[in-house]
Amino acid sequence: MTQINFRIEDDVKTNAEKALKEMGLSMSSAINMFLVKVGRERRIPFEITANDPFYSPENMERLRRSAAQMEKTGGTVHEISSAEE
Repeated sequence: MTQINFRIEDDVKTNAEKALKEMGLSMSSAINMFLVKVGRERRIPFEITANDPFYSPENMERLRRSAAQMEKTGGTVHEISSAEE
């Protein structure tokens, strides 16, 4: 087993510890889970963007299509497959 040291802002650490405690995880466990996933998948396990992806043109268009489909089907919620997009 090895030990890694790194610096983060105090508020980032505090907020993360609070959230992780609510999930029943320690900071060490969460970081270990993250690193295991990076090692297995060879990628960062979440989207990294300069802007909030929720407001991207692609997502806004998908939301408009979903809303239109809900109105057309009387409010039935279901996923749109990638083939339909």
